[in-house]
Amino acid sequence: MIILNLVIFGSLLFLLAVIFRKTEKLGLTVFIGLLLGLVSGALLQNIYDKSIIDGTLDWVNLVGNGYVRLLQMIVMPLVFISILSAITRLNQAGALGKVSFSVLSVLLITTAIAALIGIAMAYIFDLSAAGLVAGERELAAQVKVAGRVEQVANLSIPAMLLSFIPRNPFAELTGANATSIISVVIFSALLGVASLSLAKEDKDLGERIAQGVDTLNKWIMRLVRLIIRLTPYGVFALMTKMSAVSQWADIVNLGSFIVASYLAILLMFIIHGILLFVARVNPIDYYKKVLPALSFAFTSRSSAATLPLNIETQTDKLGNSSVIANFSATFGATIGQNGCAGIYPAMLAVMVAPTVGIDPFTISYLVSLIFVVAISSFGIAGVGGGATFAAIVVLSALDLPLELVGLLISIEPLIDMGRTALNVNGAMVAGTLSNRLLNKK
Repeated sequence: MIILNLVIFGSLLFLLAVIFRKTEKLGLTVFIGLLLGLVSGALLQNIYDKSIIDGTLDWVNLVGNGYVRLLQMIVMPLVFISILSAITRLNQAGALGKVSFSVLSVLLITTAIAALIGIAMAYIFDLSAAGLVAGERELAAQVKVAGRVEQVANLSIPAMLLSFIPRNPFAELTGANATSIISVVIFSALLGVASLSLAKEDKDLGERIAQGVDTLNKWIMRLVRLIIRLTPYGVFALMTKMSAVSQWADIVNLGSFIVASYLAILLMFIIHGILLFVARVNPIDYYKKVLPALSFAFTSRSSAATLPLNIETQTDKLGNSSVIANFSATFGATIGQNGCAGIYPAMLAVMVAPTVGIDPFTISYLVSLIFVVAISSFGIAGVGGGATFAAIVVLSALDLPLELVGLLISIEPLIDMGRTALNVNGAMVAGTLSNRLLNKK
């Protein structure tokens, strides 16, 4: 039966290839791949027993995880060379400060808005931590969460900022640390500033450096585009696996939290659209252009793996400058994540607070919660781990119990898909708004 399943899987991959070749529309093909994967995974789960499903998914993972690894392979080289290339074309180093401030401001402000929306959804749906039952997986997750608390217990802002500065840029290029992406950004930015300084002293030398960097950038970007063309097949395989292994009973039991989470995510997408409209960017055209990147973020659940698609979408489809695109994509993958560090920890804080006798809807508590969420979203890059660490940091800062983080583990993958898509969209919106604000075309 496994062989039959793989023949069908291969046939659907071929069908996607035919559709892509005839339409030449990446977004449409990705969406079709997503739907095919959802249906294929559901059929696997309902027709076969676990051994056949696992045997089939071992080969399906070769396509899905193989594509993710290809994207991960090019993340660090892409971040390094594209930022270096962009800076060498700047007229002055001072422009970097404006870009960084604009991007970070948008990311943190939208995260605060996302927290407010998460709080509102928890109130509307009357969500509470009371009554949740811990199964075997949830109890195991609680133990894991308890172990992770130690990693953030002594986290301070100075320590977090210090972790961004690379001690060994070559190690950071391998992704050795949780903050490697930001460290690579800092190293490449400083190297770019050094090239600008050299260009002032020796114009010919500066031009040769710029030409060499530009050549490397074109080389890397050609590799990126080759890999991005594989997106429909990667999304199809990843969605097949997700759909085949999801525990639908858990999803039904925690349905209210899932619905509230996705309504919050949807509302935040609408807020992004309103911000774009105010900046005189057509939201409908924008979402049509970013659909492939959002689809991959949704299925891969990785903001970092989506970096190449994020940057390529901003520069080629949205027309953002390469400097702003690279800064917003890399910062957005680790700082100010609207979904993982905004909506999710805010909802959990509201759900947990009543269990320790706190009214979460008093003005003082709401203000403190939104402030902690926004600041903590900047610190999540220092510890890694996405939404789980974000929740731990926020709940710890508010002196709330952490058990709920483990109790929701059964539905974590399903919600994380939407959160990751929102994270990536937040980064692209930050880049687009900054591009408009700074008039960099």
